[in-house]
Amino acid sequence: MVVVSSLKFDNVTLKFGGITALNNVSFEVKPKTLYAIIGPNGAGKTSIFNCISGIYRPTEGAVSFGDNNIKDLRPDQVADLGIARTFQNIELFENMTVLDNILIGAHRHLNYGPISSLLYTKKTRKNELAARKIAEEIIDFLEIEQFRYSYILSLPYGVQKRVEIGRALALNPEVLLLDEPAAGMNNEETEDIARFIIDIHEEMEKTIILVDHDMNMVMDIAEEVMVLNFGEKLAEGPPEEIVKNSKVIDAYLGVS
Repeated sequence: MVVVSSLKFDNVTLKFGGITALNNVSFEVKPKTLYAIIGPNGAGKTSIFNCISGIYRPTEGAVSFGDNNIKDLRPDQVADLGIARTFQNIELFENMTVLDNILIGAHRHLNYGPISSLLYTKKTRKNELAARKIAEEIIDFLEIEQFRYSYILSLPYGVQKRVEIGRALALNPEVLLLDEPAAGMNNEETEDIARFIIDIHEEMEKTIILVDHDMNMVMDIAEEVMVLNFGEKLAEGPPEEIVKNSKVIDAYLGVS
């Protein structure tokens, strides 16, 4: 039986000196939910991701994933629990191929040490084949087969975004954090990335937490939406309720 876990923020406050990035924020993302976080620039959206992934440590409050308190864990420890993320700015190895970048994620779960690797033992070969199989399946899923051996520097921006998602998927996470996946994309690229996000959520049954400024995309694909404003939780609920919330309209969506 596969265990699925909720991710919870309990009264989290994050301060940098005299600046409060998050103020007493609480929410829960249930397993296999497509959950979106929206808000103006500087509202604290990426700070939430950084608290979840171990880059920042909250000043107050608790962050938990299932039965695990992850507030004080390192990023690699958070990844080991089943949480992977992408970044606003693409963080790929530009002088490596698409396949090699995705293999980096797949190698996270390989079970052999430096001596086995050096001697290239039977166990090492078996693990390498398993990693290659994972990477190839992700490449096919994201429809980037033609770019398999292309260097990242040579790829269109939208394809690079897909590769970054692919590398995160290669970690086989239970929860996928997508930070501005549609940023800088044209309409066609945005439609493609939205389709892949839905497919990852439905076919791979991943919990997805999404941050993006493309309101049309967010409202079309999210099941639950939380709105931040100046580091505080302003509203939370289904998209159809959020778009009618007067506080949200004033703070972010604009008065209609």
